[in-house]
Amino acid sequence: MPPAPSQDWSERSRDLSQLLARAGMGDRAAFAALYDKSSAHLFAVVLRICRDRAQAEDILQEVYVNVWRAASGFDAAQSQPLTWLTSIARNRAIDSLRRAQTQPQFQSTITSSGDEDSDVYDETADDTPGPLDLLGRASDARALSDCMRDLTAPQRQSVALAFYDGLSHAEVAEKMGQPLGTVKSWVRRALLSLKSCLERAVARDGATRGS
Repeated sequence: MPPAPSQDWSERSRDLSQLLARAGMGDRAAFAALYDKSSAHLFAVVLRICRDRAQAEDILQEVYVNVWRAASGFDAAQSQPLTWLTSIARNRAIDSLRRAQTQPQFQSTITSSGDEDSDVYDETADDTPGPLDLLGRASDARALSDCMRDLTAPQRQSVALAFYDGLSHAEVAEKMGQPLGTVKSWVRRALLSLKSCLERAVARDGATRGS
């Protein structure tokens, strides 16, 4: 019998976990419901990496083929369902780029308007370099570590949960036991700080190479 979802999870996470469990047993209706509830999120993840809508649509279909095949292996004791799904989508998109001999281009979740009410994965990709774009241009990965040290502990944790665990602002807030507005402010300010710090790091790298 698969592990039961944690009682600390949001209602959305418990719902997705149940749908994954049913899909793992071959329930196509559950799989269709899972697609409806998670495809917009995963499409945004893929689009931020490959930056081409048509390609992202193709990759998304591959993602759900993988999800259908691997659903029985989802372990609610190891990760939240959206984290697991996001990992599959991210890995599939990066693999697609590697096959094309390109590098993944991640995008900041801060919108061009700076609207801190936007959820982490609600916006599609744009052309403005984000913190992870800038990191990719830095010659030394220690730049990110240095910049992260400038953040407060709550800012570091909220960004890590949003970017690396694939949680929404609401899920980050629930995970951290903080008001939603507070978490949104932490993420927004942290990303702006990282972007500024990494821009300086990239500029220093460029000056060093040019000297």
